[in-house]
Amino acid sequence: MNHDMPLSTGGESLLSAHSVYGAPCWVSLTSRDLKATEEFYSAVLGWQWRPARLGEPFRIALADGAPVAGIAAVAAMWQTAVAWTPYFAVRSADDAVSRAQERGGTTAVGPISLPPGRAALLADRDGATFGIWEGELFSDWETWRASRPAFIRLHTRDAFDAAIFYGEVFDWAGREGCCEVQYEGDEVVLRNQGDVVARIESGALGAAPDPAIRPHWQVHFAVGDVAACARAAELHGGSVLRLGTDEAVLRDVDGARFTVTTRGLDS
Repeated sequence: MNHDMPLSTGGESLLSAHSVYGAPCWVSLTSRDLKATEEFYSAVLGWQWRPARLGEPFRIALADGAPVAGIAAVAAMWQTAVAWTPYFAVRSADDAVSRAQERGGTTAVGPISLPPGRAALLADRDGATFGIWEGELFSDWETWRASRPAFIRLHTRDAFDAAIFYGEVFDWAGREGCCEVQYEGDEVVLRNQGDVVARIESGALGAAPDPAIRPHWQVHFAVGDVAACARAAELHGGSVLRLGTDEAVLRDVDGARFTVTTRGLDS
């Protein structure tokens, strides 16, 4: 969730643009220890930090001066898991929550007021957690999307069934110019204005006890050196769950999993 979404600098709000609704708009981490989280991601991803308007538990992560993610040390207060979560822009948080619940999803938090907007934390019918945001986005949303400091991929049991769920919640088919859904092999690819913004893929998940392979949205951060990020993670209290030449799955100091990669979402 963007815990400090400034108003647009002038003219029409970016979120009022027809094409933004239903698309991924932010990624946020719920954590327990704000200071340790800041130190870890500064070391691994080179992020800087600035305060958020919501108060002490919240921070905005900056890469080269641009906002890339939100950090909220509210896992204990909200009784939620320590995890990275993608957020999708919606016109109405109440309507999106209702549609999700009608289709077998569940609500963990909200909708709650987080000026200048409202947010909710949900789970789809297979248990994958995602968020929704109603309100104004930061003014350089298109720059954030184009630069892809982060992208998201849903690992689930049935990609096509999941696409139906999310498509109905976010009205992908009914809103011209929003998101286009395409089926490519065993994956579902979500595009916004021609750009790939998310992928949904099926796997042999079954009822495996390892939460890493249960249905979940995985947040990927683009980096220049995967091995260096993995070494930094281990040196600063995290761990490496899987290491490849162009991608690594890491666990941060608080236990949240994320991926660093040199590959783009189009690959």
